[in-house]
Amino acid sequence: MTTGIHHVTAITRDVQKNVDFYAGFLGLRLVKQTGGYEDAEQLHLFYGDALGSPGSIVTFLVWQDGAPGRAGLGALSEIALAVPVASLGAWLTRAMTAGVPVSGPARELGESVLRLRDPDGIVVKLVGVDAPADAPLAEPNAPTRIHGVTILSEDAQATADFVARFGYGEDRREGPFIRLRSDRDVVDVRASAGFVPAIPGTGQFDHVAFRARDGDAVRRMRLDLRDHDGVTNVHDRKYFLSLYVREPMGTLFEYATDAPGFTVDETPDRLGETLTIPATDAARAAELRVKLPQFARPGEERRPMRDLPFVHRFHTPENPDGSVIVLLHGTGGNEADLMPLAAQLNPRATLLGVRGRSTEEGITRWFRRFDAVTYDQDDIRAEAEAFAGFVEGAISGYGLDPQGMAFLGYSNGANLLGAILRLHPGVVQRAILLRGIEALEDAPEADLKGGDVLLLTGAQDPFGRMAPALEASLKAGGAAVDARVIDAGHELSAEDLRIAADWLASRKQGEAK
Repeated sequence: MTTGIHHVTAITRDVQKNVDFYAGFLGLRLVKQTGGYEDAEQLHLFYGDALGSPGSIVTFLVWQDGAPGRAGLGALSEIALAVPVASLGAWLTRAMTAGVPVSGPARELGESVLRLRDPDGIVVKLVGVDAPADAPLAEPNAPTRIHGVTILSEDAQATADFVARFGYGEDRREGPFIRLRSDRDVVDVRASAGFVPAIPGTGQFDHVAFRARDGDAVRRMRLDLRDHDGVTNVHDRKYFLSLYVREPMGTLFEYATDAPGFTVDETPDRLGETLTIPATDAARAAELRVKLPQFARPGEERRPMRDLPFVHRFHTPENPDGSVIVLLHGTGGNEADLMPLAAQLNPRATLLGVRGRSTEEGITRWFRRFDAVTYDQDDIRAEAEAFAGFVEGAISGYGLDPQGMAFLGYSNGANLLGAILRLHPGVVQRAILLRGIEALEDAPEADLKGGDVLLLTGAQDPFGRMAPALEASLKAGGAAVDARVIDAGHELSAEDLRIAADWLASRKQGEAK
């Protein structure tokens, strides 16, 4: 029976820091980057040895700037990577030099261990053990493969008995630990009755996958688990076949084949260089390539991210023309939602997506509301002021050219832009307001000369009756307003794209119409 861990998957909130730690500091190879197979709008990164051999793979789902989870019962709490025994001293020095949180070395379950924390706070143990790599990395001290994982369990024996299905046998007991061993690695089950349950989120593990010899082994396991709650059908993940199941205390396990592996669509010397979109999402591949967060590999030039009042993300095209489109999403959206649309407006524009800070029953917004058409005026003014500060900080912090900036807002985002135009004249000079309406109850008089605004309203939009007041206020301040009513509802249409693209193309950098 093929035994051992195939891969371990966790969740990160910062793709760049994640790449810098696992590919940079630890020296693992980034062997694959894909859109997620469960959700293609999640970037999925795979690290491992030189070929991404089963047993060496650590993967991360990217929830960029996502909410943190909580370690607890029914989840992994640590991953252990094998490193050469004589390298622990060098790793301690390296961690201290790099400012990586580190403790040890210490003896744990008979092994010498350094305990690190990655940028998300995930515990990564480096264990000095003789465990040769299947495909060695160039750095002699680099991790060779996964040595093990630790599971927190309400009933350690029940969890241990379930792990045994995947080719593990009890090796030792020490304190709260039951150590199980395969022919390659270990699973430590820690008895943690009374501890809090885990909460999914960034900085937490998602699952551990065990190795299956082939597809028949996965299908046999599916039959063996047919009466077990939560077992899934067999999934084709392109690089392996697998199924998922939760052990009795809740930890998510996967059972995955070794083949076909990561070289099925990239040659060994080019692994991880191309962003792969799952075949099921091929029709929107272009959209996903814009929405998924970008990153630089260790040593590559990158844009340092500034600490500004709003969560934000850049998308830089291959051949930028120097212009920037700042994006404000609608209710329930996020900083990436409008990027595909903006990329069609100008494929060479750098995109700066921003996330609103107000929430309504967990739904992201730009300002609070009391009902569908009654808005918290104090909150509008506070968020407008904060956004004006954000724009100033982005211009200075990222070296942006104010004359080359355009702002695009949809629905709630357009409403905030409309308010900013009057509350902070000059911050926004060129704006595309899609389904924008008047959100201010007492709009101040403002000098908007030089302002340039496109306002598109849907003829069937139930909120459209509130757009003329915004148009009138902007014009009264002296802004050039191109206001049109199109055959659409509140949703966006192809007509929005066509009109906005033509409007934006007609505006040369630094020129107001």
